[in-house]
Amino acid sequence: MQTVVIESPQLRTTFVPGAGMVCSSLRHDGAELLAQRNGVRAYAERGSTMGIPLLYPWANRLAGLRYPGVSGAVELAPDSPLVKLDVNGLPIHGAIAGTLPWELLDDDVGSEGDRLRARLRWQRADLLAIFPFAHVLELRARIVGATLAIETSVEAGGDAPVPVPVSFGYHPYLTIPGVDRSAWQVELPVTRRLLLDERMIPTGASEPFDERRFQLAETGWDDAFAGLARPTVFAVSAGGRRIELELREGYRYGQVYAPAGEDFICFEPMTAPTNALISRDELPMVQPGGAFRATFAISATATQ
Repeated sequence: MQTVVIESPQLRTTFVPGAGMVCSSLRHDGAELLAQRNGVRAYAERGSTMGIPLLYPWANRLAGLRYPGVSGAVELAPDSPLVKLDVNGLPIHGAIAGTLPWELLDDDVGSEGDRLRARLRWQRADLLAIFPFAHVLELRARIVGATLAIETSVEAGGDAPVPVPVSFGYHPYLTIPGVDRSAWQVELPVTRRLLLDERMIPTGASEPFDERRFQLAETGWDDAFAGLARPTVFAVSAGGRRIELELREGYRYGQVYAPAGEDFICFEPMTAPTNALISRDELPMVQPGGAFRATFAISATATQ
């Protein structure tokens, strides 16, 4: 697949337009900071996430195959080639990445190869069948020093018939190479944990959360959070390296995913809570002629 590299003296990162603009590699001083898991092709073809994937048009799960659309309910076919189902038969992580027609734009490429811009026109009939809201999605990525910033925007044309719901997120698989996860120190800028049912769907309730600094060790995490502190900086550090993920704008929720026994931790920026397309809870809407923008950044530093 075609790849695009942007870099600085400290960071080198690779994006793959044919795999949903996934950021497939992020190297700090030559060391890979992203878990590769089953690789780019498995992600593009089957939705097996890796790297830093964009989950679009919904992040995490929906509670069923039906949600409110433009004129009645949208029915997602369980055998659709665009949709991946989890172990409970629920749609997860939006459209399969390899089906998305991303195009690179050359007018914002930096002379130093430190940025990129890409566009996705959500107009094809098969895309509108799973998310019937015509719009334009743009992704801008830029590296400055040891920081990668990713801005994502949803633009509803002035002739759009209805507002466009915004429920996307990212799923960065961060890892500290060469250091066992038992030594990883984690910092979370959150004050409330959302309560989830047995299918990992929010119940609408939440509870206070004060475990903001801890050693990952062999604990397992798949938790949804609100009550984000400012500045909103998630961090993992060990072995003389620190990785920070900062939510700069547009993201009001986060998920932490770190299954026991796996050498990665995911700090997931989310524009809305899981299942917002169905629950309508805290669901941003882009009015015709308007735009929604969200930005997060990942920084890496040596601590010794």
